[in-house]
Amino acid sequence: MKSLQKEVEEDKAIEVGSHLKSSDELSAFPVFPAGTTSLLSKHLTKDVWHQCKHMKDEFGFKFVDAIFSGCKNVDSGIGVYAGSPDSYARFGPLLRPIIEDYHKFKVSEGHVTDMDAKKVNAPAFPEDEAKMIRSTRIRVGRNLADFPLGPGLKREQRMEIEKLVTTALSKFTGDLKGTYYPLQGMKPDVQKKLIDDHFLFKEGDRFLEACGLNRDWPEGRGIYHNDDKTFLVWVNEEDQLRIISMQPGSDIGAVFERLSRACAAIEDVADFA
Repeated sequence: MKSLQKEVEEDKAIEVGSHLKSSDELSAFPVFPAGTTSLLSKHLTKDVWHQCKHMKDEFGFKFVDAIFSGCKNVDSGIGVYAGSPDSYARFGPLLRPIIEDYHKFKVSEGHVTDMDAKKVNAPAFPEDEAKMIRSTRIRVGRNLADFPLGPGLKREQRMEIEKLVTTALSKFTGDLKGTYYPLQGMKPDVQKKLIDDHFLFKEGDRFLEACGLNRDWPEGRGIYHNDDKTFLVWVNEEDQLRIISMQPGSDIGAVFERLSRACAAIEDVADFA
């Protein structure tokens, strides 16, 4: 039988909200204010809390770090950030039902990724429809193998990711050839131009701040675009890579082909998780 002290410890709770300063304060079961609708508040039961509260993933990212943003920001929609791919296994009692609830997809069914542009059926739009489409844009998020995800990254790891990715980008030729602009030390005229082109990303919001994604800003972050401004990569924004292909008009096939080709070229140098 459990000792009385153990039972009392397990009955402890802490009210969460904006007053929280760090995940170290999550020393007892989080109790959310009435009206909280986040998936974290829905799926973080006492059983899940006691299973996971002391856990860390392989990179040392703690379970309480994963849930801290949603505990501090009780208006979150989801409220959880994984620290690495391993977090999904270690913190599975919480993350698995959240994923299945949000995506309406059973984790056990597996996930298939196929970036082969030849398999995309994208016939030309009829002329009357095509003229109503101003532009086409396709974006994917990617993270690198053998690294934590953004919330779990240390400064030196973020810098290493930037170096790997920019090495890959520097090898681009033809329609993908372009320039990388690091955020740190960016000149005002370059910044204005990137803002005018709607390319520049900003420091993350309070949700990302609470999960650690804004650490060491703006070091290790930057933007790449090709000379034609039809291909763009954000480095170390929220995902380690946001890879974007775009162009005027309605040619989905051409936009995806460029995206697929660029992703494959990046992965020749820096493997994706």
